[in-house]
Amino acid sequence: MPRFAANLTLLFTELPFLDRFEAASEAGFSAVEVLFPYDDAAREVQRRLTAYGLEMVLINCPPPNWAGGDRGFSAIPGGQSRFQHDFKRTLRFAQAFRATHIHIMAGVAQGADALATFVENLKWAAAHAPSQSLTIEPINRGDMPGYFLSDYDLALDIIAQVDAPNVGLQFDAYHAHKITGDMPGTWEQVKHVVRHIQVGGLPDRHEPIAGVFDYPTWFKQLDQDGYEGWVSGEYHPAGRTEDGLDWIRGFD
Repeated sequence: MPRFAANLTLLFTELPFLDRFEAASEAGFSAVEVLFPYDDAAREVQRRLTAYGLEMVLINCPPPNWAGGDRGFSAIPGGQSRFQHDFKRTLRFAQAFRATHIHIMAGVAQGADALATFVENLKWAAAHAPSQSLTIEPINRGDMPGYFLSDYDLALDIIAQVDAPNVGLQFDAYHAHKITGDMPGTWEQVKHVVRHIQVGGLPDRHEPIAGVFDYPTWFKQLDQDGYEGWVSGEYHPAGRTEDGLDWIRGFD
């Protein structure tokens, strides 16, 4: 059975953020991820990770104002100095949390200059933090209009161009379906470079238990494929988070 983590940005939102760590632990999770954990002091987050025996598996970079700021800018030409400054800040948080992965967001951009900028920034980040795992993630443009990285062939090309051992792919099954219409086929195409998986129900991004895709069967396939990373629930609960957690239970 895969190892399941909870995205505390989207799950347990019935509670204040710092209370979600205890709730995740009580629900049976042993790991969490947080999209942008920059509003609270790192020591407060680390205290809760330690208190409840949780591993932080992923945070996002750069740290914008999620309520109204850019969804990343590492592919935006001319923003290299800004990216480096904010990556260093993200890295300090990641080190405090002992975060497994940092997801580097590309932002809204297009064209050859954007590609060159993204590759340049990823190469710099990989060299600056050689012991830190870094991921990139294709995101569908229906949910995030204009997002630069919305294609898996492009993601594979970028990873090849960066050619760094600490850079790999973040595979969000919900986005994969939205982008290609064939999530299982896309997984087969890219699984050799995948470091982290996120899941959400199809088509509405609720619990990954019913709908377009048979998640339980795919979870078993991950075991057969030898995937050893985390599978994180990144979805919008249809009701109370605790009432929709059957997807992490009941595997033989």
